[in-house]
Amino acid sequence: MPDPVSRPFADLLLRDFLGRLASGEPVPGGGSASAVAGSLGGALVAMVATLSQDRPKYAAHAELHAAAGPAGHRLAQRLLTIADEDAAAYAAYAAALKLPRETDEERAARSAAIRAAADGAAGVPLRCVEACLDVVTVAEALAGRSNANAASDLGVAALLAEAAAHGAAENVRVNLPSIGDEARAADLADRVARLVVRVAATAAETIAAAARAEPRDPVPADHTEAIARLCTEEPVAGGAA
Repeated sequence: MPDPVSRPFADLLLRDFLGRLASGEPVPGGGSASAVAGSLGGALVAMVATLSQDRPKYAAHAELHAAAGPAGHRLAQRLLTIADEDAAAYAAYAAALKLPRETDEERAARSAAIRAAADGAAGVPLRCVEACLDVVTVAEALAGRSNANAASDLGVAALLAEAAAHGAAENVRVNLPSIGDEARAADLADRVARLVVRVAATAAETIAAAARAEPRDPVPADHTEAIARLCTEEPVAGGAA
């Protein structure tokens, strides 16, 4: 199997990435595909913010646009990085499965390596779901406060991020039985379930607000500040909520 992190997926031509995705190789797989889909949602958020800047009609939301554009770019890049991390996490898990198990010591070491790798393989897609929540949060903030001609693009961004969150959540869940810690697995299962509910609800709010095409009042200053922080730090999930 080729080294999944020898060349970032972001550096591949789209057709080359799709070719690798469609191949018989285990990576990239559903986790990386989910992260790439979420990245497209982030890019669309950035596009809508950019299309709304310096428009007198939307001047009341200028600070939001100034924060949402860079935030969308940052989220898109973060999700592309997660696509690579997901491939690397799977490679680590696959390597752990191939460790020798002839002696008690080898079996113990292999079991410990599998548990650690499974925890990592669950943690990466969990971060994908968190990033998707940030994507839909910024998209929702822009709905009704941005260029009306791009309202449908916000809806697409929300749908992509929601699909990505569901896909990533499946990759979290599939790794939980191998963690070997019921309490840890239960905590991760609960966290991802709650995140997916929030992503779905926020995506639905985004789509509804975009479809209404009605102007909305400016977001509170602290909401804009939270969106701006997405560009300068790794936020807590839903940090812009």
